[in-house]
Amino acid sequence: MESLTALGSVVGKLLSERGETIGAAESSAGGLINATLVAVPGASAYYLGGGIVYTVAGRSALLGISAQDMSHTRSSTETFAKLLAERVRANLGATWGLGETGASGPSGNRYGDAPGHACIAVCGPVEAVITLETGSADREANMWVYARKAIELLESCLRKA
Repeated sequence: MESLTALGSVVGKLLSERGETIGAAESSAGGLINATLVAVPGASAYYLGGGIVYTVAGRSALLGISAQDMSHTRSSTETFAKLLAERVRANLGATWGLGETGASGPSGNRYGDAPGHACIAVCGPVEAVITLETGSADREANMWVYARKAIELLESCLRKA
């Protein structure tokens, strides 16, 4: 298994060199995305904050996402991942926002998404949203895949900016 520091080092270097900042709001990755960003020595130069937004109470209290904000979407969608990324970016005043939502497993979520389903969004000077389907019910393995794919998506956006 790849180390958190190794996984986050390239995006950390790119963000630091540019003087850009990031915030991350994640759900089914359980903190691994934020841990990857923070594990790099010198992370305080670019990492402004983030959190695990796992419940309705969490998204309301931590990001100010209301029932009205959710009226035309649900969790575990690209639209919601983008909302997470946009909101964490705006709330922290960051250059970039990263959002993740999904179903880690071993079962699917209440919306009918299978375990291994996740949506990841990057908002900033370049934006991107992806949906993953791992086909696996292994909770921890899925969490690592989500974190890795989120960092890869962020790196791709950073390189395009």
